[in-house]
Amino acid sequence: MLENRAIRRYERRITPIERLFTHSPYSTVSMVARIRGTVSENMLWNALTKVRQRHPNLRVRIIEDEDGQPWFTSEGAGEISVQVVPREAEDSWISVVQASCQIPYDFEVRPAIRFILVQSPTTSDLVILCHHLLCDGLSLAYLARDLMVHLGDPAREVELLPDPVPITIDNMPQALSVNPIVRFLIRRLNRKWEAEKMIFDQQDYLELNHAYWTHFRHRMLPVELSKAQTLALVHRCRENEVTVNSALSAAFLGAQSAVQGARRHQASIGIAASLRDRLQHPAGEGMGFFAGVATLNYRYDGNRGFWDSARRFHQKVRPLLTDKILFADPLLWCYLEPSILEAINFKKLGGLVPEDSPRHEKLAAFAAQDDTVLAVLKRDKMESLDTITMGTAVTNLGRLDLPSQYGALELERLIMKPGGAFPLVNVNLVLGAATCAGRLSLLVEYVEENVESATMEKIRESALGFLLGEQDLREGA
Repeated sequence: MLENRAIRRYERRITPIERLFTHSPYSTVSMVARIRGTVSENMLWNALTKVRQRHPNLRVRIIEDEDGQPWFTSEGAGEISVQVVPREAEDSWISVVQASCQIPYDFEVRPAIRFILVQSPTTSDLVILCHHLLCDGLSLAYLARDLMVHLGDPAREVELLPDPVPITIDNMPQALSVNPIVRFLIRRLNRKWEAEKMIFDQQDYLELNHAYWTHFRHRMLPVELSKAQTLALVHRCRENEVTVNSALSAAFLGAQSAVQGARRHQASIGIAASLRDRLQHPAGEGMGFFAGVATLNYRYDGNRGFWDSARRFHQKVRPLLTDKILFADPLLWCYLEPSILEAINFKKLGGLVPEDSPRHEKLAAFAAQDDTVLAVLKRDKMESLDTITMGTAVTNLGRLDLPSQYGALELERLIMKPGGAFPLVNVNLVLGAATCAGRLSLLVEYVEENVESATMEKIRESALGFLLGEQDLREGA
């Protein structure tokens, strides 16, 4: 598949932060590129061949060294999965994404990414699904742009990117440090784990993946704003001196409160932010995981007007978007024994594996034992699948400065599903947002075991009512 023999071999150890996602059944980031014009399977293969040369992470599989440490290597990595299915309706991509997210990855064989072209003669949705080990949301936005470049101009030469420099202690802002007492406690946890350590493999992952998707049903509700609606929202945000991100967050906080009533978890919210430009070696447009999160508690006051609430939320969240806060968890993970992070998924989900599974005894016993991994989860009150620990998680890629025209093809919009580091059942609502070609696209993801779809549809409509007002909703329909 790779035509350029000058492409150098790529190999590096997987970082502790990346190992948090290892063997995670639910950590798939998805991007849907809506394309106007004709896209064939051959065109897609040609473009993919080019972007594999540009992005090292598209050429890697996972191996282990003699000490059992996982590495990315381009040596022996197989071809990426490409599939073409008919676009039978405007929303055909939804069922495609939902089904494909449940398919496990062959981490040891090929790159943990797949492409599905939902095709029609005049309009196609290019679906990119990639494990968080290899990417964040911005990674897939840049990747979609790069694919469009080569779809629109098949003869164009590839512009190679440098090898990505991942997030490590040495690449974080220099002023960051961990309290000596905390480091002492982490060392003690690491020593305790050495006596308890459990190692998991691909077969364990396959059985965990099957168990997770048997028990939980992820659902998605899209919102595709027109250019006029997007402009109206941006104008309202400027008038009220808030960012679009703060307005979106406040709207879905308020909508959940209005529709579901006051609930304990609703005040907890996580706001994702890019760390790319905060690193000592900025990540630029390369693929990789370069994201952090700020968490806060904000109780929406239904007695106030929406824009007053949005301003109050904005004033509370803005001071939190600092290096110290956004790098807080990644910094701690760098000191924690990485196999603890790898074991978190098995601790939380191992009890779901059925008794007739060959790995039931191993995984169920590990999930039940009181150990270091459980202590780590209890610290963040995330040891149970029965508790919603966060009301809203928001990932907004912002206004992406991408061209809309690529030869005869037009990129109409990008739709992003964030994925996550922890089970969606612990979150009431995840919101993904991206603005491309002047159009804001939202995607609400939730677990049907937590919220009925009819209720979530009411939350979506209530949030849009806050953001746009009923008149703009009718005019943009």
